[in-house]
Amino acid sequence: MEKLSVVIITFNEEKNIDRCLSSVKEIADEIIVVDSFSTDKTKDICLKAGVKFEQKQWQGYSAMKNYANSLASYNLIFSIDADEVVSPELKVSILYVKDHYTQGAVYAMNRLNNYCGRWIRHGGWYPDRKIRVWDRRVGRWEGVVHEAPHFTREVSTILLNGDLLHYTYDSIQEHYKRVEKYALIAAKEMTARNKKTSKISIIFKPAYKFIYVYIFRLGFLDGHEGYMIAKISAHSVRTKLKAVCAE
Repeated sequence: MEKLSVVIITFNEEKNIDRCLSSVKEIADEIIVVDSFSTDKTKDICLKAGVKFEQKQWQGYSAMKNYANSLASYNLIFSIDADEVVSPELKVSILYVKDHYTQGAVYAMNRLNNYCGRWIRHGGWYPDRKIRVWDRRVGRWEGVVHEAPHFTREVSTILLNGDLLHYTYDSIQEHYKRVEKYALIAAKEMTARNKKTSKISIIFKPAYKFIYVYIFRLGFLDGHEGYMIAKISAHSVRTKLKAVCAE
């Protein structure tokens, strides 16, 4: 049987972290939490749960996750965010991986997002497939805003049964605040890579984003929440492009 290190990065996750830790304790041979000096009760909750806990100044999502991976005692890692939970079916799948690990394989899972209390299955939010279990020696996180694992050699991706449950936003206001933060980070990245945009793009690209999410990706089937997701997605595009133009 392969041993598994569960790896998490945190900052002010007191409302989420206990739920996350409880969901992985049956599959983890160790749990590592790297915290960016939370000012809430995150540290106390983690220490009470008996995880390996370390604090490190924030360096960006990819850098923090790569650092956390480097602390793992075992090569097989499961990277999970503090606001995510392993469903019972996914838990069974991961336990099976530990017993029947395939060399050269990485393991993906579908992520089901909870938005303001509603599970979202349209608008491009599901299946929201993520690779989260792999041998840390063959991959590392890359990317500034939407980080993703990149692998140093050819791998085969195996989809696991069961969903990773993601508790995204508790309120519309929280969603607006988060996407504006990410949009500005993305704008800085575009500027650094000398990517340009135009004023006309600020008009048409957000409109297209709304139509794409709400109509083409069937966001309207998720009711009011689906409408708000489409609206805020368009707002995110507009915020990013306006920031690029302002540079």
